[in-house]
Amino acid sequence: MLSIQDIKQRFGIIGSATGLDRAISKAMRVAPTDISVMVSGESGTGKEVIPKIIHQMSARKHGPYIAVNCGAIPEGTIDSELFGHEKGSFTGATSNRKGYFEVADGGTIFLDEVGELPLATQVRLLRVLETGEFIKVGSSKAEKTDVRIVAATNVNMEEAIHKNQFREDLFYRLNTVQVDLPPLRDRKDDIHLIFRKFAMDFAEKYHMPSVRLDEDAIKLISTYHWPGNIRQLRNITEQLSVVEESRMINAITLKNYLPTHNTKTLPVLYNNGKDSEKDFTEREILYKVLFEMKKDVNDLKKLTQKIMNGDVNFNEKNTDLTNKIYQYDEIQSNQTVIIPSHPESNIEPRTILAQEIEAQESLSLQDKEIEMIKNALEKHRGKRKGAAKELGISERTLYRKIKQYDL
Repeated sequence: MLSIQDIKQRFGIIGSATGLDRAISKAMRVAPTDISVMVSGESGTGKEVIPKIIHQMSARKHGPYIAVNCGAIPEGTIDSELFGHEKGSFTGATSNRKGYFEVADGGTIFLDEVGELPLATQVRLLRVLETGEFIKVGSSKAEKTDVRIVAATNVNMEEAIHKNQFREDLFYRLNTVQVDLPPLRDRKDDIHLIFRKFAMDFAEKYHMPSVRLDEDAIKLISTYHWPGNIRQLRNITEQLSVVEESRMINAITLKNYLPTHNTKTLPVLYNNGKDSEKDFTEREILYKVLFEMKKDVNDLKKLTQKIMNGDVNFNEKNTDLTNKIYQYDEIQSNQTVIIPSHPESNIEPRTILAQEIEAQESLSLQDKEIEMIKNALEKHRGKRKGAAKELGISERTLYRKIKQYDL
């Protein structure tokens, strides 16, 4: 019987954190069975090693092992990739094709980022779990497969179920046993060991001496938040190995490679409201700015109404209302809006002022909306689906906005 330490050596796992040992131990215990396993954890924590352990310690170890990144396959082709298709079932289907579930018959299939599966595909996957049957795209014949499914996700599945983005029945079929991998910030004693392993690997790869950290640098990486977890640590180690001439890295040098802004790992665990109120996302901050702007515009509307009713004495600059008038007049000094010094003036700016306020409000909100859409599209590299999800609108609405603003 292999021990946890034997498994670590076999699969190149470094560290002795309690959470890590617990996850490996649970994977070892469920491996001999055929039950489905859900691996959860933040992005970059190394979730892909757990299904390998489960496969190699099961009776299926001589069968095929296939890892599928569900988030990397386009929605229009994912059914064909997973379940196969018949010739002529769609444009470009020039021959029959076997899907992953057919190829992995008798083995294990690892569905990474399973939370990204379309709802229609989730229905097909549920049938495989319940009956062991699947139907190819374009076929009406049910085929059998004997596959053990291990899934992984870095999102809060309960939240996705609540938003109708993931089927509850499928979740409970996949989540028969859940294995949780801890984030790197909860494995402080392991961080320097992992760094040294990466440093030696890159020294061998690039034929150069290995980089090392002084005491202050060791303290820095041990207390850093590591939003990207092991993947981020690996990238920074590679940068230090290639870019820095000195093989001894101090804290000042290391700090230049560590992002100082408070970055949240996305899509990671959903914020359940336990964070500080100051921990706003960029969109929440933008909404707050818009609401403050709306409030100021409403104040100016009320002031305009008072002007029209003749209730404002413009000779008294001490009042809050008249102060807002003069402040607004200074801001708009390059425009043609004129505020009279007393109600008996022959100039009638009331209609002009009201129109300016309405135009200012409309223009400001429109500019902010355009800016938000541009930022979302840039963040998701022009992909409307991801941008629409980020903005909280439908993809069709986003497309209409893009055409409207000629983006």
